[in-house]
Amino acid sequence: MKGFTLIELLIVMAILGVLAVVVLVAINPVQQLARTRDAGRKSGIAQIGRALEAYYTSHSGSYMAQSNTFLTVLSTSGEISTPPSQISYRGGYTAEACTNSQNGWCYLTDLAEAVVYTELESDSERSKCNNTDTMFVWSTIDGRGGIVCASAPSAAGTAQTWNSIQ
Repeated sequence: MKGFTLIELLIVMAILGVLAVVVLVAINPVQQLARTRDAGRKSGIAQIGRALEAYYTSHSGSYMAQSNTFLTVLSTSGEISTPPSQISYRGGYTAEACTNSQNGWCYLTDLAEAVVYTELESDSERSKCNNTDTMFVWSTIDGRGGIVCASAPSAAGTAQTWNSIQ
């Protein structure tokens, strides 16, 4: 007898269907996109953080005043050629609001130190903080960026808020 029976073909199709579902669940395209957006946010924060440090060096050891136009100041002073654009969050998810934000990047300073941060959205990042507020922060005190499990601070100079950069 040549060929396959109908039952054999149906079994193979069922197995392939189950494998396809397992692969889609493992890959989870929604979370892949969230991780991609988070990577862009981390890159943007690092770029802004380095520009803030360059501004500090070229402006006699002080940062610009806290405002929602800090990226414009960094751009006009020549510390950053093109500020990173805002990366929108997935539908139904909203990041913690801050009063001194431009293009979705939050900025705090007491003129002796500066912090720039944004909230991350992917489950893989949020699980590091038990699915609570997961911030990616660039601290000029530390001279680096990292993940912080804390709510957004109300003012710079709160090193105790950001003392857990990972």
